[in-house]
Amino acid sequence: MSFYDGLAFFIVLLLGCIPAIILGMMEKRIGNYTILFSIGIIFIIYRETPLELFYLLLYLFLEWHLIALYQYSLRRFGRNKEIFHHAVLFALLPLVMAKLSGFIGHHWFSFLGISYITFKVLQIIIESYDGIIEKNGFSQTVAFLIFFPTLSSGPIDRSRRFEQDFARRWERREYAELLQKGIWKILLGILYKFVLSVIAYDILGRINGRYDPQYVILYAYVYGIYMFFDFAGYSLMAIGTSYIFGICTPDNFNKPFISRDMKEFWDRWHISLSHWFRDFLFSRFMTDAIRNKRFKNRLNAASMGFIVNMLVMGIWHGLTKDYLLYGLYHGILLAITEIYQKKKWYRRVKSKKWYQCISWFVTLNLVMFGFLIFSGKFLETWAVLMRYL
Repeated sequence: MSFYDGLAFFIVLLLGCIPAIILGMMEKRIGNYTILFSIGIIFIIYRETPLELFYLLLYLFLEWHLIALYQYSLRRFGRNKEIFHHAVLFALLPLVMAKLSGFIGHHWFSFLGISYITFKVLQIIIESYDGIIEKNGFSQTVAFLIFFPTLSSGPIDRSRRFEQDFARRWERREYAELLQKGIWKILLGILYKFVLSVIAYDILGRINGRYDPQYVILYAYVYGIYMFFDFAGYSLMAIGTSYIFGICTPDNFNKPFISRDMKEFWDRWHISLSHWFRDFLFSRFMTDAIRNKRFKNRLNAASMGFIVNMLVMGIWHGLTKDYLLYGLYHGILLAITEIYQKKKWYRRVKSKKWYQCISWFVTLNLVMFGFLIFSGKFLETWAVLMRYL
């Protein structure tokens, strides 16, 4: 059994939601029950892979102590960059080991959801260093890290926002509205993931292995559509389930294919991930670059920041040529977008309908070509082409 896949999961989910709904309608706190059910469903899902369960529990033990020790060091010694960098390094180490498992031959910390839990841990450490967070309670932190609806693939919530909902007692009217929205999102997610994405996947299977230009172009578009309905469907079900448990997990997609430039696309696609990288990598890169005058001007710093930001995102997806090229591709596109949007002519034409139509068309095709890279089909097609030249 796996998250949001198969009848068994949805039966367990339905049974688990009933007490949450009763608590919510009785205006009781749902938080403590959420922890218990999250633990229960984790043990059910990982029962067939005990080694993954062991690594998950070990990871939670280590990361909680890392957070507690780092926050203690802040209270004891104040802000210290060296200690901060070591805390970030130790938080990243299990994820790095998991990503390198295929190269080193040992599957250390290779459990479902390690990437998304790591993002949460890093957010707590970074915001603790920034003085935004002073101290995390044990139960709230554990609930945040193992919150089952978003455990395996997000969306990535923020701890302070999560803890507000976790401690909240919803009024009956408010919870009834939240419940209605949650059920609707789950049903829409089921349509996306189990109907529309399946249709797109079936088309991909029919055209896979064909390298004529028209089939490669069709593959790019269909793969992009498949990616959207599959992941957006998953996200909708995760968000809808979160609502039922009283947690307003943020949305992850917002009509990405109507974007008129690449920056807008990343504000609409996998929003929680792109905004996490924006807040905790790009912004810090920019602050350091400007403060230490590492570039000639702010525009050069921003351009390089976009490239670094997206390249790291590509590495996060996986250590393959396809993912690295995908990250570099989007980084360059964002840098180019940043440069041309600073031109005077852009300010004159950006609100004109003809420009918006052209910009949308160009952006859509650039996005779909990026999906072709992400799918692995681009380098595969390139290799086939090289054999005939």
